[in-house]
Amino acid sequence: MPDDPIEATRRWVERAVIGLNLCPFAKAVQARGQVRYVLSEATTPEALLEDLGRELLHLRDTPPEEVDTTLIVHPGVLGDFLDYNDFLEAADALVAELDLEGVLQVASFHPDYRFADSHPDDIGNHTNRSPHPTLHLLREDSVARAVAAYPDPSAITDRNIQTLRTLGRDGWQKLF
Repeated sequence: MPDDPIEATRRWVERAVIGLNLCPFAKAVQARGQVRYVLSEATTPEALLEDLGRELLHLRDTPPEEVDTTLIVHPGVLGDFLDYNDFLEAADALVAELDLEGVLQVASFHPDYRFADSHPDDIGNHTNRSPHPTLHLLREDSVARAVAAYPDPSAITDRNIQTLRTLGRDGWQKLF
């Protein structure tokens, strides 16, 4: 039986994002139950854009004490990373259209995530590799507060890549 996309994503958040401390800000919101996990049934980019719009408005209209961040898991659309990457322009345009620039932002995770100028097999790409394509909606205020409270936020990316290189492919596989 295939893995439930939401449960697979929760497991990835717990074991990789929090467990490896890839995002030092994730543990607190997860522990407080402020992460909303949404399964999109979309099978077209247009339908996903509609789901994204609903979730952006939901996050905007919900107090951060209840929901601070949202993960939209969409296994039925944009499985190809290049198509997914192109879709992010439409996602950012929707944020602007809804007058949410400076309020909310969209971060991206994908099973085949690849940083520009990196080799597809570079273990560093796993910092943004999720079990299913996922749009991460973040509150700009929350991001700003977290970054201001963190001693050296610019070091997070380099530390994450080093963590994954030390862990290696076998170690990554053992997490799951």
